[in-house]
Amino acid sequence: MPDHQKAARTIPIKPLFERHQKVYPRTVKGLFQRWRWVFAWLTQIVFYGLCWLPWNGRQAVLFDLDARRFYVFDLVLWPQDVIYLAVILVLSALALFLFTTVAGRVWCGYTCPQTVYTEIFLWIEARLEGDRPKRMKLDGASWSARKLRIKTLKHAAWIALSLWTGFTFVGYFTPIHGLAAGVANLSLSGWESFWILFYSALTYGNAGFFREQMCKYVCPYAQFQFVMFDPDTLIVAYDETRGEARGARSKKVVASEHGLGDCVDCGICVQVCPTGIDIRDGLQLECIGCAACIDACDQVMEKMDYPRGLIRYSTENALKQRSTGAEVRRRVLRPRVLVYGAVFFVLLAATAWSLGTRVPLKVDLQRDRASLGREVEDGQIENTFRMRLINASEHPSTYVVEARGLEGIHIAQAPVITLPGASGETVVINVRVPPGAAAPGAHAIRLIVSDSADSAVTVSEKAKFWIP
Repeated sequence: MPDHQKAARTIPIKPLFERHQKVYPRTVKGLFQRWRWVFAWLTQIVFYGLCWLPWNGRQAVLFDLDARRFYVFDLVLWPQDVIYLAVILVLSALALFLFTTVAGRVWCGYTCPQTVYTEIFLWIEARLEGDRPKRMKLDGASWSARKLRIKTLKHAAWIALSLWTGFTFVGYFTPIHGLAAGVANLSLSGWESFWILFYSALTYGNAGFFREQMCKYVCPYAQFQFVMFDPDTLIVAYDETRGEARGARSKKVVASEHGLGDCVDCGICVQVCPTGIDIRDGLQLECIGCAACIDACDQVMEKMDYPRGLIRYSTENALKQRSTGAEVRRRVLRPRVLVYGAVFFVLLAATAWSLGTRVPLKVDLQRDRASLGREVEDGQIENTFRMRLINASEHPSTYVVEARGLEGIHIAQAPVITLPGASGETVVINVRVPPGAAAPGAHAIRLIVSDSADSAVTVSEKAKFWIP
């Protein structure tokens, strides 16, 4: 056989897709880990508790799709308020740009639901199976009564938490007390059951099995985060100048005498990483900025009597220029950040002002399509309109309607409309003018609706009055 054919036969064939290797994050303690748990507690207290908070005889936050109303404390939003949804999406995007430009993937590391629930599931796993070496040993062992018992308990705890999470999620769209009664009486509707089980399955699968794969392959944020980075963005960084050349040594060895850096190559930074990467290879797409490697490395540095911060929050420019902490902080307020911040806070202030000055009355006016105009008794000309009124407050209100714009214009039998809180009604408005009040044709008028108890609650609608 020719030599080149022999060489070709010895080339190893690599699969197109590498088989997934399960990541076993090691438990770590430290400043940043404590902050991660603080945010985990805060987010879950809000999520699990807010739907149970009573407010004005209902729950404080409720997105009632059946009634087409969103309740957020004292605020009641209707389908006509969809503009606020668009503004919230824009504000979220701007906040993403701003915080990512300043501090990288701080959202991913501390408050992203995927990260938070993965951390909670890992905590349950560590309590039942032990830390990293014990979990790896248990998974590698053959099945036994002990392994079956431990795995059953772990998955039972995961499923219970997932079901409670799914139930709470649906409780923001269906009144939570009625939902709880439906669960207790086994009388849930088909859709309620579906969404509880669907969201529970997502929580169970994402936090229990997919874990870091969601961040690496599914999450779109991970794919375009680097577009929002610049050399002054804070990232979790390994100080290569200080750490290399890495190598194991005893505490008594003077590293400089052996041409070694501060990195003892213990690998603990890899063991604690929830995505299983080596931060010493530089900034990577898989890094979620959780800083677990910082806490772990600082503990090793303390044991070796080396300065902390071999792995730390820093920037590319700071590492290259050996900048001090004060210099890094000064670079936070750079033009890009100032522009994002200014746009974000101006839009936020405008939205807050709009909500604060929002009139709790909505009026939709339509002409009666049956006729443009007609002559009634005494030669008066009458136009008919259909008016939809919505009381956007949660208190009953009484409204009066008047017409303006033409001489002698008035409403025949002007209605006085009383609406309960958060309700709507359609009324017929007959607008009349005396004969000869205006030339034939269309004339601009206004129909004004006012709250009889609060003159500040007034809505004026334009209309066309047709004289044949």
